[in-house]
Amino acid sequence: MESSRPLLNDENEKREKEYVEVIKEFGEESRRLWKLAGPAIFTSICQYSLGALTQTFAGLAGELELAAVSVENSVIAGLAFGVMLGMGSALETLCGQAYGAGRLRMLGVYMQRSWIILLTSASLLTPIYVWAPPILEVVGETTEISEAAGKFALWMLPQLFAYALNFPIQKFLQAQSKVMVMAWISAVVLVEHAFLSWLLILKLGWGLPGAALVLNSSWWLIVIAQLIYIFKTKSDGAWSGFSWLAFQDLFGFVKLSLSSALTLCLEFWYLMILVVITGRLPNPLVPVDAISICMNINGWDAMIALGFNAAISVRVSNELGAGNAKAAKFSVVVVCVTSMIVGAICMSIVIATRDYFPYLFTTSEAVAAETTRLAILLAVTVLLNSLQPVLSGVAIGAGWQSLVAYINIGCYYIVGLPTGILLGFKFGFGAEGIWSGMIGGISLQTLILIVITSITNWNREAEEAESRVRKWGGSAGEE
Repeated sequence: MESSRPLLNDENEKREKEYVEVIKEFGEESRRLWKLAGPAIFTSICQYSLGALTQTFAGLAGELELAAVSVENSVIAGLAFGVMLGMGSALETLCGQAYGAGRLRMLGVYMQRSWIILLTSASLLTPIYVWAPPILEVVGETTEISEAAGKFALWMLPQLFAYALNFPIQKFLQAQSKVMVMAWISAVVLVEHAFLSWLLILKLGWGLPGAALVLNSSWWLIVIAQLIYIFKTKSDGAWSGFSWLAFQDLFGFVKLSLSSALTLCLEFWYLMILVVITGRLPNPLVPVDAISICMNINGWDAMIALGFNAAISVRVSNELGAGNAKAAKFSVVVVCVTSMIVGAICMSIVIATRDYFPYLFTTSEAVAAETTRLAILLAVTVLLNSLQPVLSGVAIGAGWQSLVAYINIGCYYIVGLPTGILLGFKFGFGAEGIWSGMIGGISLQTLILIVITSITNWNREAEEAESRVRKWGGSAGEE
């Protein structure tokens, strides 16, 4: 018996050392994660707040102004935002893995290729802005809301082309962990935006034209400031000037960009459709305003998840590019745990403030009451949004865009959307039913992504990353 005790003690000590080592590694990876995620979250919140603040000031100006800005933000700009961000997300895979493999000069070429593709895409999306009123009426919005939102959409065309330049710039800087630059620029622009919105929309009474002027100006300020930083610093060698290499391999780059766009667009459009379908309910002005307020809050929360999405995409792509499969897998575990904790906190805040936050966006008692009624569904969505975008970030970092696109189609548009329409219209649950069906789709997608991530062979993913860097970066070394 006594001879077995030393063995038992040795085994316990070994387990304790392993436990301490895991905790230490978790803390170290958390530090790396927050170094990326903290500024990325702050940047995302600041940039999202540009549109959200415009919506808030428009709501204080009147119900129709709120509906116009909400529908344009959610439907027209939401569609464009999804396309631009999605196509720009191809750079998360390519820039991140090239940076991890030490092919620094290729990052600037990738960004230029992405600019070409996104500016072309913005030109192709322009007719949607021009003919927004009939498009909105076709999908069920009232003539009054469609006309007001369509007029605002036409004024917001400059924002579309700012998106086309901004998102590749962001992915270029994120891949190099230069996130503090974007955070500072976004913070300064947000302060300017808040003041000018108050001045032009409320104080001077310019209404929707004032809102459009301020919002367009703020987005272009962000783009110009980031470009000045890149051109001046050369981004530590990642920017070596404009190159004809940007026009090479465009077809393959377009394919990856389209896969990335489809992955994110299906997610953005899913919640956009929630606002559109709600517009087909009887007396839609109040439920549309209430849903829009909830989507506004959900959007702010989603920016937190988007920050984690960017951080884990950078971590996974960098580690896979460097051939560190084990480190990539551990990063996924750390970000999922961290994001779920943050999500639970945000859900609690929504529930605790459900009687108060609607009045930040509206002076209408009817709209505020409807928003409060929808707050529980908002809280559930907030919790799901803490994990689902992070898993999508893992997929982008590993280059699984096409697979996730198929999953999104099945979960969102074959399961979630029909269920929501059935509950909302057939069974008479209105906006709550529409939203509940969509929550079901998000839950199913999250579950599938958890299973896929848990069974992934990360050593094979590292080998594929090495192959991808050779394929896309071969000419860079010869430049």
